[in-house]
Amino acid sequence: MRIAIAGATGVVGRHVVAAAEARGHDILSLTRRTGHDLERGTGPAGSSLAAALDGVDAVIDVTSVGTTSASRAREFFTAVTQNLLRAERDAGVGHHVALSIVGIDGADAAYFAGKHAQERLVAAADVPHTILRATQFHEFAEQMTARLSLGRMLTPIPVGRYRPVSAREVGVRLVEVAEAGAIGRARDLAGPREERLAEMVRRMFAHDGVRRPVLEFPLPGPYGRASASGALRGGADADHAAITFDEWLRSADHTPIGARADAAASARGSRADGPRARG
Repeated sequence: MRIAIAGATGVVGRHVVAAAEARGHDILSLTRRTGHDLERGTGPAGSSLAAALDGVDAVIDVTSVGTTSASRAREFFTAVTQNLLRAERDAGVGHHVALSIVGIDGADAAYFAGKHAQERLVAAADVPHTILRATQFHEFAEQMTARLSLGRMLTPIPVGRYRPVSAREVGVRLVEVAEAGAIGRARDLAGPREERLAEMVRRMFAHDGVRRPVLEFPLPGPYGRASASGALRGGADADHAAITFDEWLRSADHTPIGARADAAASARGSRADGPRARG
């Protein structure tokens, strides 16, 4: 199969690429690095996105946007989804696969608002589709730490009860879904055991050798209530992945915090050297 992957360099996207290549598929990466602007709906050098999708059998959409604003999330996912679906229709793509989040039905707020908009557009489109909902990733602990830490003094973490899943296993499942053909709604995918987000962060700090207190606090609003209630854990009929959070911590998929800080500092140094070198 020829599979186009929207968001191929992201947290999940890189694992989708690896899984698809391991299964012998031909891959088209739809990212800014490859000249594709999905929010504007253009391909390399201003060409049409439909032209880029010529000969593609399935599109897997794992795009994301770093925001907690409901309006920005809706804007991003609406634009990207509409542009992909229009291009797929014009190019004759037979299957659109979208990744969404388990348990968001009662929380049309913040980032979830964008995923609701995406799901509605995909379900109403002419292109045959499959929507796979997964629980929060193990990588969510890294993301929240980077976003919320107050320097080296304190990391406040909102109350959250999840069955986190590894992005690697989500990537594999998405490729399997693409291979199987359009079914509308796939079975949800959840992780192997329930976790509290604050405890995940504490264990990550201990593993990475970070000495920093973690303060758990209740987050107000529909988003916070959904996270704290356990609604995002997935139901009894969900499929369960195998990799636990602690196994993920010990794997190559997790970069310890110190190494991440060194890499970020190195990248900043490279950017700073560039202008001087060009002088």
